[in-house]
Amino acid sequence: LVQLVESGGGSVQAGGSLRLSCVVSGYSDCLAWFRQAPGNEREGVAAFYVAAGEMFYAASVEGRFTMSRDSATNTLYLEMNKVKREDSGMYFCAADGPCGSWGATWIEEDWHFWGQGTQVTVSS
Repeated sequence: LVQLVESGGGSVQAGGSLRLSCVVSGYSDCLAWFRQAPGNEREGVAAFYVAAGEMFYAASVEGRFTMSRDSATNTLYLEMNKVKREDSGMYFCAADGPCGSWGATWIEEDWHFWGQGTQVTVSS
């Protein structure tokens, strides 16, 4: 069983930065951030293959978002830079999904544990 609690969402202007946090209770070899805008499907943003310390990013955020992990507190972070309006949505932390050194797949049904989400709103 893995429990996930996100925080750090809020309102930010386009071009600005925001850092999301996810406290992870329990162990999972794969952790990820997803987001969902109203009317859209949940989409993968970034994934972390813990065993190898490898991180993977969706093309839409590559170069702007950075994921990191504090192993002492078992907290996963998502640093969002140069945000755009299309980055708005509910951001979810997920665990126990398909990932490895080959990358990750971000099909919602394949990830077994979810946090409650934190809302990010980007204004122009």
